[in-house]
Amino acid sequence: MLKKIWHKFMSREVISYLIFGVLTTLVNWVVYGMMVKTGVDYRIATAAAWVISVLFAYVVNKIFVFQSYDMHLSFVIKEVISFTTCRAASGVIELVLMVIMVSWLNMDEYVSKVLVSVVVVVANYVFSKLFIFRSSEEKPL
Repeated sequence: MLKKIWHKFMSREVISYLIFGVLTTLVNWVVYGMMVKTGVDYRIATAAAWVISVLFAYVVNKIFVFQSYDMHLSFVIKEVISFTTCRAASGVIELVLMVIMVSWLNMDEYVSKVLVSVVVVVANYVFSKLFIFRSSEEKPL
C-alpha cells in the first residue's frame, strides 16, 4: 500500500512539477529583485514578477511537466487563459488562507506562509492536471 502511494507521488510528472515550481519561484524573485534594484516601485515589480513567472510556469509546465505539445494558436491561447485564471484563483486562495491564519487564528506569519504554500502548490498541480493540461483522451467532447 505505501509502496503504491510512494510511486504515485514520486512520478516523473510530480518530481518535474516540483523542480519547475522552484525555478518559477526563482524567476519571480530574480525579476522582482532586479526591478526593485533599478528603482522600480515594489508594487509594479511585484506585478511584473508575477506575470513573468506565470508565463515561465506555463511554458515549462506545458512542455516539460505535462508534455502538452499542441501548439495551435487557438489551443495555446485557451491554455494560457486557463492557466492564468487558475493561478489567479490560487493567489486568492493564498491571500484568504493567510488572512485566516494570521489575522483570525493568530498564527505566526512564516509558519502560515509555509502551510499555505503547500496548499497552493497542491491546488496549482490539481488545477493544471484537471483543467489545463489534460491529454486529448481525457478532455470532454
